[in-house]
Amino acid sequence: MIEELKEEQIVNKVGGRFKLSTLIQKRMVQLNRGGVRTPLENTANTQSLMETVIQEIMQDKIYLDTAGRLVVDGEVAPDDTGPVAGPTLDDLK
Repeated sequence: MIEELKEEQIVNKVGGRFKLSTLIQKRMVQLNRGGVRTPLENTANTQSLMETVIQEIMQDKIYLDTAGRLVVDGEVAPDDTGPVAGPTLDDLK
């Protein structure tokens, strides 16, 4: 198991377990889609994409904005017209 997930620090950093789950899911979907964005963390030190996402969270490189959208450090915060990082309603059908 990923050690950071055993600690409350990561839960408190993002504002709760549900927000943490949402943030991880949205970033994993974004990266698995072959995304426009590459992982921010050097993956040579990690064994999985999940560990990369956890490191991005711990280093404050990704977060959810007040509307629950994924924001990647160094990018302009998304507006209502941009693509969403998580699954669309069509993906859920």
